[in-house]
Amino acid sequence: MTQMAPWAPVGDRHWRGSARLAATCALVFCALSLLVDWDAGSLTLLRALLWLTLSAAVFAVLLPPRVTAGPSWLTVHTPWRRHIVRTDALVAVRQHGGVSSHLVLRDAHGGRLELDPRVLAANPLIWHELDTGVHRSVERGTLRQGAEVLAQLGHRIDDETTRAVLRASGLS
Repeated sequence: MTQMAPWAPVGDRHWRGSARLAATCALVFCALSLLVDWDAGSLTLLRALLWLTLSAAVFAVLLPPRVTAGPSWLTVHTPWRRHIVRTDALVAVRQHGGVSSHLVLRDAHGGRLELDPRVLAANPLIWHELDTGVHRSVERGTLRQGAEVLAQLGHRIDDETTRAVLRASGLS
């Protein structure tokens, strides 16, 4: 087993597969639209550029944000921006429900990011970095809102992990 340095950042282990899927969908859309337009006899340079632009838009929409974490920080990279928060200086954590639930984290330095909690459930190392930073925020007294949200999320992640371990071991 490969050992990582304790300061090495950890990333979403499923991001590459999701990015490949986004690229594949965009390429298939581009190829099919060009093929249909060519077969209809209406393909021009301007229409080809339009299809290529629309394919790039499909890729940008489907590309998931890339989440990385390290000691006392969490970063979410979108195609347009990079959002970073100091997890040891969090002041508020909110969870917004609905069709797609997401966490909103704000730190004392003005940093703000939105994160899908499923990323934390699927990546225990990212969850560990966030949880460690949250404990530091609570110790320092900066976290004023949302400690209970993260506690509930932690229990849910622990329950899912326990179920997965029991299933893998054949006990459940």
